Amino acid sequence: MKYRHACHAGNFADVTKHVALIALLLRLTHKPRPLFFLDTHAGRGRYDLTAPQTAAEAKGGILRLAATPRATLPALLARYLEIVNGPDAGATARPQSYPGSPRIAAALLRVGDRAAFCEIEPAEAAALARELRGDRRLGVHCRDGFEALGALLPPAEKRGLVLIDPPYEDPAAELEHVAAALVETARRWPQGVLAAWYPIKLASVAARFHRRLQAAGLERVLAAELCIHPDDSRASLNGSGLVIVNPPWQLDADLRGAWPALHALLAPDRAGRQGVRWLAGG
Repeated sequence: MKYRHACHAGNFADVTKHVALIALLLRLTHKPRPLFFLDTHAGRGRYDLTAPQTAAEAKGGILRLAATPRATLPALLARYLEIVNGPDAGATARPQSYPGSPRIAAALLRVGDRAAFCEIEPAEAAALARELRGDRRLGVHCRDGFEALGALLPPAEKRGLVLIDPPYEDPAAELEHVAAALVETARRWPQGVLAAWYPIKLASVAARFHRRLQAAGLERVLAAELCIHPDDSRASLNGSGLVIVNPPWQLDADLRGAWPALHALLAPDRAGRQGVRWLAGG
């Protein structure tokens, strides 16, 4: 396995993904009924921001946000920083570690909710199990996340959220795999909320992914994208996005309220673009 998320933890794309994840969980936990969360590519749960390579990428992501006083931020971004830093941290605290999506989800899931975190790499899965030990709501599975979609869904709780975030070592092929997984999972679990993160290296590849979902006839699909470089620039990663099938009520408004401020912080030179739009429904 060539990819290690630790090399990119806390970068601008991680920030984008995790702000959207928090928005999703805040909406879904408004209702009292139990919730199931499945993370297909969970990683190790926490990452050291003092390591040289991680710190270099985090400098343009979480460390840039952390230097911004929470009182000046939209509520969603302030909540994100509270979860990353902890509620007792100072207004401009510099985090020494970064929580992955399992730790972020654990901060928002309630008593009675349940989560399954899948990680195929044994050492990463073992580290995640240590990070989450003692929390009986949370299960760690050393297994293929795409296979888990068929094995663990639909859940007994009926309500729930899936986050799909594979390594994308071959973006075009992986996006086709993700699209097929979203379509099949929506067919088997029509009431589930399904979110998939994707990189934007070539705008044409992301557009083809969107068309694949539209052609599948999914009724409600929201896309949120944020790029810090112009489309098709020679940067290794121009931006990232999420597609959300069956998004909760008013999620589009939540993201539209935060995305311009998030882009301004992550791209202070105003390069790139940001936007939240419906691919289907709305």
